Amino acid sequence: MKIEISLQQSVVKAIESLYGQTITAEQASLQKTKKEFEGHLTLVVFPFLKISKKSPEQTAQEIGEWLANNTTEVSSFNVIKGFLNLSIATPCWIGLLNDIHVTPDFGIRKVEANAPLVMVEYSSPNTNKPLHLGHVRNNLLGFSLSEVLKANGYRVIKTNIVNDRGIHICKSMLAWQKWGNGETPESSGKKGDHLVGDYYVLFDKHYKAELSELQAKGLSKEEAEAQSALMAEAREMLRKWEDGDESTVYLWKMMNQWVYTGFDVTYKKLGVDFDEIYYESETYLDGKETVLEGLNKGIFYKKEDGSVWADLTGEGLDHKLLLRSDGTSVYMTQDIGTAQQRFKAHKDLSKMIYVVGNEQNYHFQVLSIVLDKLGYEFGKGLVHFSYGMVELPEGKMKSREGTVVDADDLVDEMVSTAKVTSEELGKLDGATEDEANNIARIVGMGALKYFILKVDPKKNMTFNPKESIDFNGNTGPFIQYTYARIQSVLRKAKELGLSIPITLPQDIVLTTKEESLIQLIADYSVVVKQAGDEYNPALVANYIYDLVKEYNQFYHDYSILKEEESVLKEFRLMLSEEVGKTVKSGMSLLGIEVPDRM
Repeated sequence: MKIEISLQQSVVKAIESLYGQTITAEQASLQKTKKEFEGHLTLVVFPFLKISKKSPEQTAQEIGEWLANNTTEVSSFNVIKGFLNLSIATPCWIGLLNDIHVTPDFGIRKVEANAPLVMVEYSSPNTNKPLHLGHVRNNLLGFSLSEVLKANGYRVIKTNIVNDRGIHICKSMLAWQKWGNGETPESSGKKGDHLVGDYYVLFDKHYKAELSELQAKGLSKEEAEAQSALMAEAREMLRKWEDGDESTVYLWKMMNQWVYTGFDVTYKKLGVDFDEIYYESETYLDGKETVLEGLNKGIFYKKEDGSVWADLTGEGLDHKLLLRSDGTSVYMTQDIGTAQQRFKAHKDLSKMIYVVGNEQNYHFQVLSIVLDKLGYEFGKGLVHFSYGMVELPEGKMKSREGTVVDADDLVDEMVSTAKVTSEELGKLDGATEDEANNIARIVGMGALKYFILKVDPKKNMTFNPKESIDFNGNTGPFIQYTYARIQSVLRKAKELGLSIPITLPQDIVLTTKEESLIQLIADYSVVVKQAGDEYNPALVANYIYDLVKEYNQFYHDYSILKEEESVLKEFRLMLSEEVGKTVKSGMSLLGIEVPDRM
């Protein structure tokens, strides 16, 4: 913030004038004054006690007096132990608001052509089932993180790796082949990903029934699994696919295409997209080749059964399987190949960020080490954006048992609930059917996205649809409604022939609430930077809520359009406009739309 920079330089001068010592501006640490104390910014004076050779209270008092007497920024101060609380003069706040008003995209850094290039991988679905609630959190986090990084001046490539091969894919294929009777998305009226997911569940149903029969004959669970004819057929189908069997590959392509078409519909509903898409079927062979090269160089070792392993005990880990005894690859092999392809395609790629749940922490720790052992410089530059699991109030979900919360169903439910709630509250009065449907879509998706993104990504969370759609409290609809309220004020001002000046005079008398709002708006640039540095979109979400909460208190306590003093009316209109701009900008970083009317 401009005021902080100027004040830090003044503190440097104060220390030199009072104690004859030189410090850096960074040593003059300023933080927002706690709400229970008077002031805007607080200077921690403990680091200066060796210089002043006085008590914390006396040191703070002397620095405060110097700043009040020698600067235009500080209007008053108070000392609480070793903390110097500074009140900033009103003209500084007006000047700051004027600066923000004439700064397009305040808080957002421009992306230069030579800016560092970052790739963010998210979604990573399997083509044997539709996207579910867990994927929703992944997609929303990945997309929002990408937008936050762009806002910090990075060039960003949003990418997806589709897990389109393996035994789980073959289970859906085999079930369709055995019991599908030629069913297609067209003939069934189902989305392709839903149709394929149904057959994945059907395979598991038949497999469990087979195991029960075998166990009823006296076999143990392990023996029954080893003798399962159904699982043997699935493994044979995988072998045929890897050998390039024409009919198997044809079936694989057909069913995968059904899934991709379904995924695209869901991605569009969620408002997420990708710049590049990689497929495991096109990267795993590169990974296998690299692992074998590493074996030949003595980086890895082979066991008697022919499987290839990495010894990571020197790094404090264990031994990691890279190729099975039959030569087939594991996820690690595929990720090695994918990383190679990406860094080969983008020579200036500085960082690769994987948005994957925290159950894969070990996997990405190993991937980084293995790539480093193979001699790839980018190995150390891998970042695992590890996030917690998302559950419903009822508990965990299981794909094989068909108990997951489908992403499409969730979106439709959120939009439907938003429409009902909005109608009950009179938010759609006077809207046409199309306008009402669009507002319901914006509010429903805003509720879903905000509820998920306001939580620290590292934490597990419980998603409660009913709580998320509330028009009060820390929710998307509350923020959206406040934005619409601001737009309504600005429209009415225009109808009354009022306009917002480019700059305001600096002799306006402001209330504490108004100064606080300007300070909050100015904090936006700091929050965006912190969210990028810490990979945490939740910081933006909760900042926007704090800003909106503060604005609503201001709106309730002070008149805007009915204010008799014209310059104060103009100030409050400018303040409202800048709050609105900040809300819209911050919500866009979360992938959330804000409606002009509600």
